Amino acid sequence: MKKAIILLLFLCFSPIRAQQTLTSEQWQEDLRFLQKTIHTDYPFLFVKTTKEIFDIEVEALYKDIPKLAPHEIIVGMRRIIALFQYGHMGVAFDQASYAFHSLPFNLYQFSDGIYVQGVHKAYPKTLGAKVLKVNGIPIAEALQKVYPVVSAENSQFFKAHGINFLTIPEVLHAQGITDKLERSVTFTLEKDGKTFETLFTVSPENERIPNHYGYVFENENWLEARQTNTTPLYLKHLEKMYFFEYLSESKTVYVRLSQIEDDPSEKMASFYGRLFDFIENNSVEKLVLDVRLNGGGNNFKNRTFITKIMENKSINQVGNFFVILGRRTFSACQNLVNELDNYTNVIFVGEPTAENVNFYGDIRITNMPNSKIALYLSYAWWQDKPAWQNAEWLAPSLPVDISFEEYATNQDPVLDAALTFADDSFIPNPMRYITDGFVNGNLEELTREVPKMIKDPKYAFFDFETEISKAGLLLAKSGTKEGIQVGVGVLSFVTELFPSSPKAWKNLAMGHLNLGEEQKAKEFLNKTITLGADGTVGKSAKEMLLELGGTP
Repeated sequence: MKKAIILLLFLCFSPIRAQQTLTSEQWQEDLRFLQKTIHTDYPFLFVKTTKEIFDIEVEALYKDIPKLAPHEIIVGMRRIIALFQYGHMGVAFDQASYAFHSLPFNLYQFSDGIYVQGVHKAYPKTLGAKVLKVNGIPIAEALQKVYPVVSAENSQFFKAHGINFLTIPEVLHAQGITDKLERSVTFTLEKDGKTFETLFTVSPENERIPNHYGYVFENENWLEARQTNTTPLYLKHLEKMYFFEYLSESKTVYVRLSQIEDDPSEKMASFYGRLFDFIENNSVEKLVLDVRLNGGGNNFKNRTFITKIMENKSINQVGNFFVILGRRTFSACQNLVNELDNYTNVIFVGEPTAENVNFYGDIRITNMPNSKIALYLSYAWWQDKPAWQNAEWLAPSLPVDISFEEYATNQDPVLDAALTFADDSFIPNPMRYITDGFVNGNLEELTREVPKMIKDPKYAFFDFETEISKAGLLLAKSGTKEGIQVGVGVLSFVTELFPSSPKAWKNLAMGHLNLGEEQKAKEFLNKTITLGADGTVGKSAKEMLLELGGTP
């Protein structure tokens, strides 16, 4: 289904109007409506939180409503929805009757800190400054305070969309960063080796921050921290949803895909046809697809690109096809990169994505009866990967981030990493390699090669122990003797790879317990206790052993 990019709805603010007056009882009715709607129509969303935790938070807010201002109640409702940790969901901040406001600058988190990336021309001194404190509170602590308000699937989502909640006075007050609701807030900044404070006042009623793909770009009223004498490829032609450019020196075609929708000037199918015709008829050795800005769209439009890559034997080779990921890679674009990971020899570069590998997406909009504030609730489960691969994000094989200085001077180390990469032996998808090895019986090869991969810094992005163990545990709980035996084999392999890991031995004990081999389970629980006597894994192993009638 088509997935709208609704995040901007949460961060856009309507002009100030006279606020609607509701009684405490009416707000409480709205909260009960939210609670009942979730329990009745969306019980499947209780995955990362429980019904008990949800109800406890609802009751706490219900009790507090009589002493809260409207903005505190709305932020409280948003905290409750954020418990589910699905990025499409939320409570609108743009309801006309309860308009929230914004301080006149845009924050961006670079590898070396959070900076003022764009700002209103009234505050030129602050442009490009590093943020140290918000109302005297250190930036790290301030971020922790606003995190619960954001429906963040992972820290990447928060990095992309959550840090600018620090520019919303209503959120700052509701989360205890300011003592009372103020139109002006003091930020402590650092620039050119000097620390200073600036009092920012909310933007005028008729002026919104011109945030585009996470950045503010210079115009008659706004300033940006990047030098504008040139523009890096990932920020070029942002008026287009997609474009490609040939980089003759490296014989590379660079494609920036910023939305998965038909551009008004050219449909996606036509664009892909033109792109692959160019690849076929010119000297092209590499293809780089840049989706670091892509927040989604219509995932049914992914099929054409995926099939064309799979059919192109020269591009679909290790070292010839790269995809640049980022903190805004989300929704239908998460589906795209999942499928490319499943079916091609892609190498991912950049940062992890903003969404879980498998996720609840799409939304229904429901308005609460009294305030009319919109609730955005997800209903569609998207699963492109097996259940045991449901990671918090899709991680890059070549992790690269950008510093503020690199951004300001138009450098792109992420693209550079793709252009300069040369290693035909690289395995971009270690889990697929290991799974294929087990399925095809190549145990001798796995025993020889996987330990080398674990020690190779090229594979630092992949958590071998966790990912292989997840697959083994799932098989060990399959309920069939054959499945459990395979699972035990996988878990035994993990202990060979990580012989000093208490968790690995405990997992193997659990596998043998599922096989009914209690004596072996006791043996491996004792091994766990020996390796991790003082840790939580060792203590839980001791409890399991005592329950089995064993002696530690």
